[in-house]
Amino acid sequence: MADEVVQSTGGSGGIVIADDWPGYSLELFSYPAHYTGDLECVVIPHGVIMDRTERLARDIMDDLGDNDIVVLCVLKGGYQFCADLADRIKALSCNSDRSIPMRVHFIRLKSYLNDQSTEDLHILGAEDLSFLRGKNVLIVEGIVGTGKTMRTLLKHVEAFGPKMIKVAGLLVKRVPQNTGRRPDYVGFEIPNRFVVGYALDYNEYFRDLNHICAISESGKIKYKI
Repeated sequence: MADEVVQSTGGSGGIVIADDWPGYSLELFSYPAHYTGDLECVVIPHGVIMDRTERLARDIMDDLGDNDIVVLCVLKGGYQFCADLADRIKALSCNSDRSIPMRVHFIRLKSYLNDQSTEDLHILGAEDLSFLRGKNVLIVEGIVGTGKTMRTLLKHVEAFGPKMIKVAGLLVKRVPQNTGRRPDYVGFEIPNRFVVGYALDYNEYFRDLNHICAISESGKIKYKI
């Protein structure tokens, strides 16, 4: 990524992608042919996601090493990030003098219709989280936008009395109305654009896309419900 449009905040603050970042041409990458015409550009290539995820795993190991943690994977958009992050934490645990015993629990949040966040938030699989009492919890989310969803989830999790809660978010979107808690571990801070791929969807499409891409207007129309 070019220096003039991307900058690092260092550590786990996230790699900042500027608002005028045009992205990479789709012609430079392989992607499913059935999405031809549905995408504008590649915003973050898969390889860059993997490198950043490995660094986040190292940061988590530095902070939480030798502590048992319960990972709360937020479905569906966070499943790929969570799987890759957990794999890298496990690899570090096998090749260093510190380790993180992990358990993984899955919850599902749904608040989007087409490309708009709604007030109607559904939390599935989180009705009884009493097993979190006194535990160290790492919530893993694919993308954080306004922060309303994460704020609601944190309030729900806190009610079960965990010892500590940390949040890892692959993407944090810059939106004017963001009033929620910023994740403790951030992969990338991105402009206020609707992105898909790497398990992030638009009405359940694009989860099979490896790169994180900007959806085109024709793509929104094609898959709108």
